[in-house]
Amino acid sequence: MATRTDQTLYVQTPEFARYAERIAEVTDATSRLNVLPFSDSEGRAELLSVVFGGPLPESVTIYPPFFTEYGLNTTFGENVFVNQGCTFMDKGGIRIGKGVMIAPKVSLITGGHPLPLAERREYLSFAPIVIEDDVWIGASAVITQGVTIGAGSVVAAGAVVTRDVPVRTLVAGVPAREVKTID
Repeated sequence: MATRTDQTLYVQTPEFARYAERIAEVTDATSRLNVLPFSDSEGRAELLSVVFGGPLPESVTIYPPFFTEYGLNTTFGENVFVNQGCTFMDKGGIRIGKGVMIAPKVSLITGGHPLPLAERREYLSFAPIVIEDDVWIGASAVITQGVTIGAGSVVAAGAVVTRDVPVRTLVAGVPAREVKTID
């Protein structure tokens, strides 16, 4: 697997304790977000502002339910659409370009654990996910830490992306493989 690690975090540190406090705050906000009436756009905007540390661009749409553990490390370009049931684990950083469409139940996972058994419960590992402009991610796709999805690309429904996707490329499968170049 080509998963990259840019940062590790030892769980027995004050930094991890602050991270855990933020997780509790964001989990509270998203649990309230996910039970609001859909017509309460003002309440939704307020809770998303708590989750992401400030207001989102007006052209960004996120349909609940939505789940994230941290929120502060996600950035959105203009005209982004995130459908229902998505999960963004963003401690490692998620950058979403303009014109991105994210289908239901997509997971963007920037964190993991080291492979050695002795380290798995002691450390977290992180690397950013970058989704360039005009990408379409199909339903229930999973994007793992350290991956960049090139501009204009498509990730097929159900794909598990563990490696970078070139510009204007369709990928599919588990693990995701290049299917074709998109004109």
